[in-house]
Amino acid sequence: MLLPAVSAWAVAWLVVAAPDADVDPVAIAWTLWVGGIAAAAAVAIAGWVVRHRSDGRAVTAIGARLVGLGPILVVVLASAGLVASAAAMGLVHRSDSPLLDAATAHRTARVVVDIAAAPRAMRAPVWAETSDDPMLRVDGRIVSVDGRNAAPVAVSSTLSIPAHQAQLGTRLVFDAGVTALPAAEQAGFRLRAIGAVDVEDPPPPWLGWATGLREGFAEAARGLGGDGAALVPGLATGDTSAVGEELDAAMKASSLSHLTAVSGANCAIVTAAAFALAALCGLRRTSRVVVAAAALVGFILLVTPQPSVVRAGAMAIVVLIAIAAGRPGGGVSALSVAVVALLAFDPWLARDYGFALSAAATAGLLLLAVPLAARLARIMPVPLATVLAVPLAAQLACQPILVLLDPAIALYGVAANLLAAPAAPLGTVVGLVGCLVLPFLPSVGVALLQVAWVPASWIALVAHGTAGLPGGRLPWIADAPGVLLLVACTALGLWLAFSRRRRPRLRAVVAALLLVALAVPLGVGVGGPLVGTATRPRSWDVAACDIGQGDAVLVRSADATALIDTGPDPAALARCLTLLGIGRIDVLVVTHWDADHAGGASAVIGRVETVIHGPLDGDRSARVLGPLTRAGAEAVEVTAGHRGALGEARWRVLWPRPGAVPGNDASVVLDLDAPAYRALFLGDLGEESQARLLRSTDVGRADLVKVAHHGSADQSEALYRELAATVGVVGVGADNGYGHPTDRLLDLLAASGTAVVRTDRSGTAVLTADDDGSFRWWSERSGGTGGSAADSVGGGP
Repeated sequence: MLLPAVSAWAVAWLVVAAPDADVDPVAIAWTLWVGGIAAAAAVAIAGWVVRHRSDGRAVTAIGARLVGLGPILVVVLASAGLVASAAAMGLVHRSDSPLLDAATAHRTARVVVDIAAAPRAMRAPVWAETSDDPMLRVDGRIVSVDGRNAAPVAVSSTLSIPAHQAQLGTRLVFDAGVTALPAAEQAGFRLRAIGAVDVEDPPPPWLGWATGLREGFAEAARGLGGDGAALVPGLATGDTSAVGEELDAAMKASSLSHLTAVSGANCAIVTAAAFALAALCGLRRTSRVVVAAAALVGFILLVTPQPSVVRAGAMAIVVLIAIAAGRPGGGVSALSVAVVALLAFDPWLARDYGFALSAAATAGLLLLAVPLAARLARIMPVPLATVLAVPLAAQLACQPILVLLDPAIALYGVAANLLAAPAAPLGTVVGLVGCLVLPFLPSVGVALLQVAWVPASWIALVAHGTAGLPGGRLPWIADAPGVLLLVACTALGLWLAFSRRRRPRLRAVVAALLLVALAVPLGVGVGGPLVGTATRPRSWDVAACDIGQGDAVLVRSADATALIDTGPDPAALARCLTLLGIGRIDVLVVTHWDADHAGGASAVIGRVETVIHGPLDGDRSARVLGPLTRAGAEAVEVTAGHRGALGEARWRVLWPRPGAVPGNDASVVLDLDAPAYRALFLGDLGEESQARLLRSTDVGRADLVKVAHHGSADQSEALYRELAATVGVVGVGADNGYGHPTDRLLDLLAASGTAVVRTDRSGTAVLTADDDGSFRWWSERSGGTGGSAADSVGGGP
């Protein structure tokens, strides 16, 4: 079943995105079904030939081969056709949904939504106004639109409501602005609540019982104190709401965050415990399976059906069915059947990182753990080899997926798991029992929580200790090239580990290829940044990244960092962030949705707290915001008047006005007032809009201006004359074909006494503000203003 599962996954991944490429998903599904029927017919004919014809040996041999291989092909095509049909049906529901009409007409719709997953707390808003209620990311399914029943299309929204009103199974009703998302997104539409959000129905009883248990357990755990108190609910029920930013960052840096994500290990523990308890009670095999299945379903409802939990639960159910039938199957077969079944139920899981990581980790353990343990046992004691093989197998299987989320490799991940993972089962089992006992025997439940606190605190200690070690993050090439290179390196390494030593020349060639493959990312990711890091100033305020023809500007104040636009190339942006030592981004400003300002956003997925942006632009904005918000960022649409803080600096939005049409002239214009300087970031605002900005706002003088539209000629002379900035930063690519920066723009800056820092000549440039209004300047390479690696900029061009 491994080949059908892989084929089904690939087909689901492609078909859900088919409309984005103007391909008909229904036609794909029909093609696969026709191919499956044709393959089945060929197998049947071949079987008849083998049974009834003995005169032609060649014909009989071909028929025998078809009989042997044909059924595999039939199952592959049937699995692929099944998930393709499910995806096509889901896409048809989206295209026929009344939400699409509301999104196209840009009108408000009255929606009724069933919450389909546990809400996720978002970080506090960055603007001045605050609310007593938390911001919650809510994923659900539509029930009705404007009073009419609708197909249950997946939707997503960020709501400011009390947490107890947003539990799994709750039915909400509110007025919403609607944005259609790309077909490949898990949610078909994003809803923006307008006005009050009301609860139409609470969760049904079969879901509601778990809500009280989770909330009471989390409240009791808060009284334990320390990081252990935050991790106990995560280990037992997957509730990470109490995990602070520092602990969360340490868990991720040390590759331990999976311990607080309920997965196959938790489901296996619950199922095995229930099965054993039923056996002790003398129940027969079928009854044991029923008891174990009931316990598993209850556990899934308690922890909420997250992708990893659903995958693990489906796999456990497949195994239980096999046991009940008296034909226990292998782990790989069970995983494969579970994957096909889940993709048929929800084809969009094929693009879910959590589901992919869960399945990959399980596959790695099933396929690699035993061979790795046998190989390691040759050089170390067997118990140690067995313990080490488990995290190593999971890390090897998951790392190509993790590179897509963060282009780096955690070097201490295996060691951290070796130290912390043995404590996880104790914390999980004791914490879960405490959760169940707490409502009936509070004192016993609290005592069990205190016991679970000990392994949880140990895991937190390991996470902090590992994250604090130097050199824990090895930069890697981003996106698909990095994944392919890492897969190749892994395959070469495994071949060297498992192959026989009888072919010394071939082994030498493979080893040389592996060294060359490793040298590429090491040279790109480590060599270049090491040189830059050794020479750049440690203290700086503004940095213009060299990302080609586009904008990506970093601003620091105290311990906070903002990134204004991402440029077009994720790899170039990742290189700049590594060069400057930037790991976390507090605020990402997407001035508008053009690729040269937002195309590199994938480089910061999972590293951004808040995204502020201008008016949404359909698919273009959804492709940028979707991955960022799924990774935990909060997206906030801003207009003139929004304010916020960045460390010791204060910012306000000067543009666009409400109701602006997406595009260059709706760019977010940010006014940043820091202790030592004032800066204005103009996005791609054109001359006419610059003039309107000048008429509507008291702009005043600035010390630094991010020049609009990469130095095009479409500029307002009056605006730059009023700004009279000390420095003008131009994000521009060498030989860009547009003539940027233009002579007109350079003349405007010269007339205003503004010195020019342009990334096509300086590379990444770093500016440090002095109290007298000047800036100290450093750049990657010679060129740019001053023509040296470190200089003072101010007082003239």
